[in-house]
Amino acid sequence: MLEDKFGRRFHYLRLSITDVCNFRCSYCLPDGYQCDTPRDFLSLGEITTVVRAFAELGTSKIRITGGEPSLRKDLPQIIERCASTPGIKQVAITTNGYKLPQMINSWVDAGLTNLNVSIDSLDPRQFHAITGHDKLQTILQGVEQALALGLKVKINSVLLKPYSKELLSTALAWLKDKPLALRLIELMETGDNHDFFNANHLSGQPIKEQLLAQGWQQSQRDIAAGPAQEFSHPDYQGRLGLIMPYSKDFCASCNRLRVSATGNLHLCLFAEQGLPLRPLLADGDVAALKEKLAALLGKKEASHWLHDGFTGATKQLAMLGG
Repeated sequence: MLEDKFGRRFHYLRLSITDVCNFRCSYCLPDGYQCDTPRDFLSLGEITTVVRAFAELGTSKIRITGGEPSLRKDLPQIIERCASTPGIKQVAITTNGYKLPQMINSWVDAGLTNLNVSIDSLDPRQFHAITGHDKLQTILQGVEQALALGLKVKINSVLLKPYSKELLSTALAWLKDKPLALRLIELMETGDNHDFFNANHLSGQPIKEQLLAQGWQQSQRDIAAGPAQEFSHPDYQGRLGLIMPYSKDFCASCNRLRVSATGNLHLCLFAEQGLPLRPLLADGDVAALKEKLAALLGKKEASHWLHDGFTGATKQLAMLGG
């Protein structure tokens, strides 16, 4: 089992397969994707080596991220390799959903079990303003298809000052009869969004207090779950989650590691640098990679230090898929 010096165990790998994204979200890539690094992304064979090594070290959940992972034509094959690896119980993907209606069946056939879709507003005009795309209805159609196929579906929405009140009220109404989870995520500061962060950041704590006052109950987290504090209510089919990276002791329950699309291990989303794994991936040496991972885990720190304005090497969230 992968365990760090603080006693945290890592059941969950976030695996980026590209840093390219076709959306222009105001908090991440307002000017669109800038191709300023070599696009030499991990091959299917290299991904297989990564997943095998993590699985043999106790990881049970793989989340495939981008950028936008559906931009890779071999995404179904990547899902299948993850799903067929002994020890992997959950294969998830985080997507902006623009290809969801056309692609969701092939992803499920390949072994996908969990789907996260980024939808920052349920109002078409606000969605367009945030993302630069008028695709909300297409994405919602794909969400309905995913639910019909039996997937566990979560919707990710970043809290932004101009839209937060309407987002919460609309979300609560939407969750009445939708058997999915909607997670409200505090905006995080990155290297490229300092001014935007200062103008738009909101704490999720007042929302948590509002939910508890309205009879929502906090659920217990699974060992391979993400960082959300999730809440349920007997009058709602859906659940509501809060991801609050600026809350006290947020990092104490960390259970996830990240590998970038170019083969670097990131011990934290806001680590100062990625740690290269690719020389071992080229040889397909699972045993050597396991030894390397165990050794590198000793460098993981207790906190992300976001409270001190530290953003590490993360210029924008598309670099590692959040």
